[in-house]
Amino acid sequence: QVQLVESGGGLVQAGGSLRLSCTASGRAFSNYAMSWFRQAPGKRREFVAGISRNAGSTDDADSVQGRFTISRDDAKNTVYLQMNILKPEDTAVYYCSASYTNYVPVTTARYDYWGQGTQVTVSS
Repeated sequence: QVQLVESGGGLVQAGGSLRLSCTASGRAFSNYAMSWFRQAPGKRREFVAGISRNAGSTDDADSVQGRFTISRDDAKNTVYLQMNILKPEDTAVYYCSASYTNYVPVTTARYDYWGQGTQVTVSS
C-alpha cells in the first residue's frame, strides 16, 4: 500500500509559478513511476507529466511542455512538479499518482494509487 499526499497548490496570477510536492509513504517509492494529472470542473482527468522509476525518463503533455518540469527525490520519497508561466487554463485540481511499471503511463487506468489532490487556481 502507498499513501500519497500532495501540497503546494494555491492561487497565483497568470505568468507566475508554483511548485507542487507529493510525498509517499508505504512500500518502496523508487519502484513506482510517478505522475501528475489534473482535473478541471466538468472535464476529464488528464495527464500532465510523469517520471519513470529511477528517473530514467520523463513525459509531459503538449499543453505544458516548456513550462512544467517533473522531478523526483527517492531519498525523500517525493515527486515535484515545477510549474512556470502559469495560465488561467492551468486551473484545476492536481493529483499525484503512482504506477508499478517501468515506463510512464498516460492513462489513469494504469495507476495504482492516487493522492487527494491539491487545488491550483490561476487568475488572469
